[in-house]
Amino acid sequence: MSHFLDARVPVRFVPPELAGPDAAWLVRDGAAGHTATPAGVLVARFSLSAALQGHPAVCACCVPRGPVADALSRLFLARARGEVAFFRSVVACPDDAAGAAAIRAALATDPVLRGRFRLEV
Repeated sequence: MSHFLDARVPVRFVPPELAGPDAAWLVRDGAAGHTATPAGVLVARFSLSAALQGHPAVCACCVPRGPVADALSRLFLARARGEVAFFRSVVACPDDAAGAAAIRAALATDPVLRGRFRLEV
């Protein structure tokens, strides 16, 4: 499918200085090389933890969403409600391999995120 016909919000792994004025940032908290965000930039933050909240793994009623999915969902809903400035893309600033892997995994496996966001390479 052409990206020109794809209305989902692109998520890009690019240096922050290439973010552009209408981009939100997805930042991992607590990473060794934590990215400083300038004033006025819309930021969604996530933290990686050893254990996720939610029902036990054998529970068929739900699957807990991870911290990246939660952060991106909060960001998307705030945009939809008009609570934040309208952004056209998200710049992923994971600061390390674990953060990048968590972002890629969330975008690949979470059906709600796949409907709202697309990984742009």
